[in-house]
Amino acid sequence: MNRTEPQAAPSFTQDAFVTWVRQATPYIHAHRGRTFVIAFGGEALLDSRFPDLVHDIALLHGLGIHLVLVHGARPQIEQRLREQGAELRYVNGLRVTDERALACVKEAAGIVRVEIEALLSLGLANSPMAGVRIPVVSGNFVTARPLGVIDGVDYAHTGLVRRVDQHSLKALLDQGMVVLMPPLGYSPTGEVFNLSAADVARSAAAALGADKLIFLLEGRAVLEGSGLPSNLLTQDIDRLLQSAKLSDELASYLRAGAEACRQGVKRVHLVERCIAGALMRELLTHRGSGTLISAEPYERLRSARIEDIPGILDLLRPLEEHGILIRRTREHVETDVAHFHVLDCDGLVIACAALYPYPAEGMAELACLAVHPDYRGAGRGERLLAYLSELARDQGLRRLFVLTTQTAQWFQERGFTSAGIEALPNDKRALYNTRRNSKVFVKDLCSSPQMP
Repeated sequence: MNRTEPQAAPSFTQDAFVTWVRQATPYIHAHRGRTFVIAFGGEALLDSRFPDLVHDIALLHGLGIHLVLVHGARPQIEQRLREQGAELRYVNGLRVTDERALACVKEAAGIVRVEIEALLSLGLANSPMAGVRIPVVSGNFVTARPLGVIDGVDYAHTGLVRRVDQHSLKALLDQGMVVLMPPLGYSPTGEVFNLSAADVARSAAAALGADKLIFLLEGRAVLEGSGLPSNLLTQDIDRLLQSAKLSDELASYLRAGAEACRQGVKRVHLVERCIAGALMRELLTHRGSGTLISAEPYERLRSARIEDIPGILDLLRPLEEHGILIRRTREHVETDVAHFHVLDCDGLVIACAALYPYPAEGMAELACLAVHPDYRGAGRGERLLAYLSELARDQGLRRLFVLTTQTAQWFQERGFTSAGIEALPNDKRALYNTRRNSKVFVKDLCSSPQMP
C-alpha cells in the first residue's frame, strides 16, 4: 500500500483483529521453540476443510513451534478392505490385523502420508500457504512389538509401541523439519505392525518430553451429555473412565492423555477437529476451545515476581479506567510487588490481589483484587480472598479490611461488614482520600473458615 494515500477509518472487524493479535501475542512468545505433537484421524483427510487445518499447522510452524504430526488411516483402511470384500476384525475392542488387512494398512498409510505432504508443500499465491516452504520428513522412528495372543486370540500384525527414536526426531525438529508419523511400527526382524495413532502420539510426546500433546477428536469421540470439562487432572480421568459412559475412542484418548502426563508431557489437549479454527483458539486464546489434561493444576496461586508486573498492570488498568481502583503507576507496583499475589494460568497472570499488613493493629488491607474478564465467574476471586485471608492469619493478624467504591456487595456477600474510617489503622486513616469517599468494610479473620 502507498502510505501517503488516505486510509479508511478502522472497521469493527479490523479492530477485532488487532485486539485478537494482541491477546495472542503472549501465547506466541510462550510457544516459540516448544515441541507439540498433534494427532488426528484419517477422517480429517476426507473432510473438504482439511486444507484449513493444514494452513493452521503451517502457521504454527511459522511461529517457531517444533511439530510432530501423527495421522490415523482408519477410514482409508476400511475402504480398501471393503473393496476386497474383507473387513478389519475387532475382538474385545482390539483390532486383529491379518496379512490381508496389513497390506491395506500399509497402502492406506502411504497414500495418507503423500496427501499430507502435498498439502504442506502447497505455495500458491493469494493462499495462506503463499511463500511458505515446510520441509516434511517421515521414517522408521517407531520400534514396535506384537500385541500377541490374548485369551486365545492371535492379534497377528496388531502391535504396540516399544520404543521411539527420540534422538533422530529431535535432530530433525532442530533443523526446522515437520515430522510426519504414520500409525505403523517396525520390529528389529523387519516386521511391520499396525498401531494405534493415539499410542504412537503418546509415545512420541513422552520420548521427546513434548510441551503439548494435542488430539484432534472426531464427532463420535465426545462425552455424552454436556461434554468434557475444560480442565482435567490425571486422577479425574481415572474416576471418569470408571463412572462415565464414554465412547471407546474417547476413552482411549483420555487414557493416552493421562499416561502422557504421567510420563512427563506438560499438557495434553483434546480438541474437536470439526469446529472451525478450534486448534488456533485452543492454543492462542485465553478461553481455549477444548479440554486440557495435566498432572498438576495448571492454575497456580503464588507470590508475584518482577516479570509479572506487565500482567498485573493489564489486569488493573480497566478497573482503574472505570474508577473501581485508584490508579497505580508501574513504579508503584514495582515497589509493592512483594505484597502482590497472582493466579498463574499456564504462565499468564489471570488474577491478582495485594495484601498490606498493619501488624501493630492486627489488621491487613486487601487491595487490587482483579480477575481477567475471560476467567470471571469461576470462583477465582474467592480463591484469592481465601488464600490471602490464610496468609494474614499465618502472620497473626485478626482482621482484613478493604476500601471500595463500586464492589461493596461482592465483599458483603463474603463476610465483610460495613465500618467507618475510624476502624482503619492509623497510618491508613491518615492517607484516606475523602474526595474518593471509599466505603470501608472489615472482616473478622478469627471466625472465618479455613482455606479448603
